[in-house]
This record gives sequence, structure tokens and C-alpha cells, in this order.
Amino acid sequence: MNLNQVTVPCLDLEKSLEFYRRLGLELIVHDPPKYARFVCPIGNATFSLHLANRVETSSAPVVYFEIDDVDAKVRALAEIGIPAEISPRDQEWLWREAYYRDPAGNRVCLYHAGKNRLDPPWRLKA
Repeated sequence: MNLNQVTVPCLDLEKSLEFYRRLGLELIVHDPPKYARFVCPIGNATFSLHLANRVETSSAPVVYFEIDDVDAKVRALAEIGIPAEISPRDQEWLWREAYYRDPAGNRVCLYHAGKNRLDPPWRLKA
């Protein structure tokens, strides 16, 4: 099994499209005003938006996109008018993370975990 696709709701497809394009995702399907799909620039995972009447953000999942240099990406996004909600910081689980809110309020984390994503020091042994 391979997790390949995540879909999040949006309130304004065009605003959300612009946000995720500026993050670096490549738009591959555009069906206005209700749906869009992106492919990640590394690998072949896809990420979609679908138009919704409302977005529940208080208990919604967080979408994580791994990048090599979180600090450089946060600086580059700030320069084009997308400030981080939470600036990059090292976490106790050995990931470096920065947090954003997309135009619909969905929480997005840009992070770098390297080997610690799949093989942290506390990984269960087979």
C-alpha cells in the first residue's frame, strides 16, 4: 500500500490554486470552479482541492510537504507575500517545521526530517 493522494476542501478554488502553485506544486487537472489536482515536484504523489461550502479547521488533518531547506523556502515564500504562521523551528521529534494556513484555513507544514521520517532513533524494531 502507498499513500498517494490527499484532497482538502477549499472555499475559493482560484485563491487556493494560487497558494499551492506558489508553494511549488504543479497543476495537472483544473476543473473550475470545483476541483484541481497537483503533482508534487519530487516523486509522483498528488494533492487535490475540492470546492466546499465550509471548511472545518479546528480538527482537520495537517498536510505535510517535505523539502530540503525549510528556512530558504520560508524566506522565499515571505518575499512573495506568503508569511509563515509559525516560523521554522526544530522539533523534539527531530524534524524542522514551519506552518502555514492556506486561503481556506487548512493547516500546511513545510518540514525536513531526512532519515528521521522513516528511521527515527525510537523506531520500533522488527
